Amino acid sequence: MKTEVRSYDTSERRFVDLTGDLEAFVPGAAHGLASVFVPHATAGVAIFETGSGTEGDLSTVLDELLPRDRNYVHSHGSPGHGADHVLPAFISPSVTIPVVEGSLQLGRWQSVVLVDTNRDNPERNVRFSFLEGN
Repeated sequence: MKTEVRSYDTSERRFVDLTGDLEAFVPGAAHGLASVFVPHATAGVAIFETGSGTEGDLSTVLDELLPRDRNYVHSHGSPGHGADHVLPAFISPSVTIPVVEGSLQLGRWQSVVLVDTNRDNPERNVRFSFLEGN
């Protein structure tokens, strides 16, 4: 298995498109499975269309679903930080994508996106892995 950890700064944004980096990581002409994993308790990885307003829509839904002003039991950190710890229950910390002939088998408009609402820790590690098949 090929694997690598990359770091991303999310201090200025909630969403980071990882698709290009993942495409560059996957070996050319290979068949197998690509995995993206975020080893953080307050971030996740999603597959959705970027650049069409989905980021704004998802931000709105996350703010409504996980309001910062709620009285969370998990209360350390900045106000509303408990919401950040609930996020991975809704947006998984990992995704797996089939790879055929070195190409991610994403739909036409799909992108692999790091989702991070946590302002307390903007430095995020993301593990890319590739398991080659036959």
